[in-house]
Amino acid sequence: MKRESFQSRLGFLLVSAGCAIGIGNVWKFPYVTGENGGGIFVLFYLLFLVIMGVPVLTMELAVGRGSRKSAVLGYRALEKPGSKWHIHGWFCIIGCYLLMMYYTTVSGWMLGYFFKFAGGAFSGLEGDAIDSVFVNMLANPGEMTLWMVITVLVGFLVCSFGLQKGLERITKWMMLGLLGLIVVLAVHSLMLPGAAEGVKFYLLPDFQRAADAGLLNVMVAAMNQSFFTLSLGIAAMEIFGSYMSKDHTLTGEAVRICCLDTFVAVTSGLIIFPACFSFNVAPDQGPALIFMTLPKVFADMAGGRLWGTLFFLFMTFASFSTVLAVFENLLASCIDNFGWSRKKAVLINCVFILLASMPCVLGYNLWSGFRPIMGKDVLDSEDFLVSNLLLPIGSLIYLLFCVTKWGWGFDNYLEEANTGTGLKMPRCLKPYFQYILPILILAILIVGLLPKN
Repeated sequence: MKRESFQSRLGFLLVSAGCAIGIGNVWKFPYVTGENGGGIFVLFYLLFLVIMGVPVLTMELAVGRGSRKSAVLGYRALEKPGSKWHIHGWFCIIGCYLLMMYYTTVSGWMLGYFFKFAGGAFSGLEGDAIDSVFVNMLANPGEMTLWMVITVLVGFLVCSFGLQKGLERITKWMMLGLLGLIVVLAVHSLMLPGAAEGVKFYLLPDFQRAADAGLLNVMVAAMNQSFFTLSLGIAAMEIFGSYMSKDHTLTGEAVRICCLDTFVAVTSGLIIFPACFSFNVAPDQGPALIFMTLPKVFADMAGGRLWGTLFFLFMTFASFSTVLAVFENLLASCIDNFGWSRKKAVLINCVFILLASMPCVLGYNLWSGFRPIMGKDVLDSEDFLVSNLLLPIGSLIYLLFCVTKWGWGFDNYLEEANTGTGLKMPRCLKPYFQYILPILILAILIVGLLPKN
């Protein structure tokens, strides 16, 4: 059976960026920036994106495009006879399932808040009453299940139509809507009174705040964020390489994906920080920033119901684009490895993800005492496995596969990466890829496993 491919280059870029753009950009990026010295963190983040994110992204895409297959068979097609690199492909698939076991729940929160704002649930509320909306949602397994189930069913419905008619067609419009919404929301935030203070807090380097957080902590947070944001290491991007044409170099495409991803991350901060400062709300709270802090801001704002609705529509698009992309990876893996039809793969995966997502839903209410890893709740435990283990280890394996003689080899990788028109990966970077980049990724892994104070 002939492998599907993207209908257009724009489709590939928007779907790949859609996979990268998600909760990591909008939910994590602003609060991690707030905690880690504003502009200092942003500069480190951009640096690590260039020196780590882009190279590893080209490697994942190269394995996909060079093999024209999903994770396991991609390794099998390119590895030397008798070697076992393809075992990592199975861990990639496990990583994608694990990611969806909690990501569908959080995507459901975004959808739930979109309907709450649109329906006027926040009208007339203030202070603790706004906080209680989120607290009550977490305490209600029925409501959480509803939003998660809608996310999963719609996601698999879209993917059931195939790459071009489903994923590419829907994601293209969703991403264009997302980019339009984020610009409108950012312009609105920047026009609020006192917005300039928020921009200064966000983008001006503050060495004192960075020193308070610890410069090493700031650097590690930036390294982690540059990995988390691109979903590298679990073949989430590799699959789109397998659908790519050979017309353009992988370095050029990787840079475009990173630019789109970074644009959304940085612009999200331009929505959040000016609005927080304008309404005198602390912008450096954790994940509660999105679900407790911002609704208070919208409640005080002129036309807040509209702006809140638009913001959570944007958040829904951002998270759902990742859900669609990873679902496609799961389906492609099942079709490639087990010879299933797309219909059968959709049915089995849909049932599995619905069941596997329930522990995360129940982890905030009926199972709130269940803390499987280092005292963390279910969502944080699953996120720990993906972000602190599977992403850095997976990125390291992709890197070693592409640059060592035991794997695919640097020459083969470079030839694939530089096929087509566009920005070429310089051969002179080989020593950096072989000796320095693995150490940087190991540092992410080690620090991610150290207990936090």
